[in-house]
Amino acid sequence: MGKGDPEGGRPRVEIDIDQLRNMVRIQCTAEECASVFECSADTLDRRLKEAGFDGFADFYKKYSGEGKASLRRAQWKAAQDGNPTMLVWLGKQMLGQRDKQDVDHTSSDGTMTPKPLDLSKLPPEALKALVEAADDHVDD
Repeated sequence: MGKGDPEGGRPRVEIDIDQLRNMVRIQCTAEECASVFECSADTLDRRLKEAGFDGFADFYKKYSGEGKASLRRAQWKAAQDGNPTMLVWLGKQMLGQRDKQDVDHTSSDGTMTPKPLDLSKLPPEALKALVEAADDHVDD
């Protein structure tokens, strides 16, 4: 009966290792890869073991880093080409930079006054908890 099940079942699913490697490089999950090969994740795992790998998790660990490195290379190139968004993002990620947010509490007459809080919309239990917390703080 050919390559399929000797009892006439579904034909054996063959996995293209190069195609799978490329899918893993772009971080496809086992379920996504299996869907492309029209099989279950379990079947994908078995085929990888038959091909000498330790299963999908091992295969993924081995090849997903290549995709991450490629993406990092593209991000780095975008930054070097002057992409301002990528420059800011990489600065935050790699250099610990952050956006500075200035808050001005100056009133129209030039004095520093905090904006009053509107407590009228708080539910009674929240208002009570706030008062108790303030009382506790005063006792310190």
